[in-house]
Amino acid sequence: MKNRLIIFALVALALLSCKEQYTTYSDAEYVMFADSISTNMVQKDNSRFTVAVASTVARNYDRTFGVEIVDAGSNAIEGKHYRLLTSSVTIPAGKLATDVVVEGIYDNIEATDSLGFCRRLVMAEQLKWNLYPNSDCTKVTMYKSCPFDRNTFTGYAVLSSLLLRDYPGENTSYQKVVYTEPHPTEQDMIIVRDCFYKGYDVTLTLHGEDAAEPRITMDKDQVLSDEASVFGQILGDNHILGDDSPYYTSYFNSCQRFAVLWLHVYVEDLGTPIGTVGNFYNVLEWVSDEEAERLKREGF
Repeated sequence: MKNRLIIFALVALALLSCKEQYTTYSDAEYVMFADSISTNMVQKDNSRFTVAVASTVARNYDRTFGVEIVDAGSNAIEGKHYRLLTSSVTIPAGKLATDVVVEGIYDNIEATDSLGFCRRLVMAEQLKWNLYPNSDCTKVTMYKSCPFDRNTFTGYAVLSSLLLRDYPGENTSYQKVVYTEPHPTEQDMIIVRDCFYKGYDVTLTLHGEDAAEPRITMDKDQVLSDEASVFGQILGDNHILGDDSPYYTSYFNSCQRFAVLWLHVYVEDLGTPIGTVGNFYNVLEWVSDEEAERLKREGF
């Protein structure tokens, strides 16, 4: 009997410990910004963006709230870097949400700027949800997004490569000057001549259709070099192969003219996988012809 009571107590304790706790609310009305941080790209031909305001319940009448700028934590200047198109926001009758419209001033934002400002909803205290004490405020950040043009990424560039650091081959440094040019038949593709190792070109495809997420991809099984000259031995068919890493995102920045390439390096034997060498971080930074000549004279 005593043993059964102990077992019963343990089961009851286990059931209590497994019971999940949920935060619920009734039909109380709370109003807040949908996100505490809003990140936005300001484009030349599309400089407006929105930040959502939400309510926990819908009402059968319009609800209007003021929107004010909070100086603390802001480095963007209203009227110089952005404009609020209205000083208030209205959630229409029967709706749960609406948007505040902001216009970024493209020409006044520098390529390297990371600008932000804080906004607060002006409303009655009972509309603020204590569960989220700062939900009446949001931090809005803005970055400049330059138009995509493949020609931005042609010409001389400085390659800084962790692959070359770990497997230099005939290279004397993890950095080198390379030359890039448009692919003659493939749109949005560039050719990097003698990219990592002399005599072996690499092609990169730049995907600029989404200004907020510019991406780079590589065709599979591109030959980066022969194994013997880099590894000092032949493990497969004497080809070191590469493509874009499946674990990390490769991307480019049109404003600052650089590209980040996560390179997946591997070895095969006539199509049969032998092994992965690794995933290597690489940066291409485009420079002027004059800068490239200077760097070459200095031994790059």
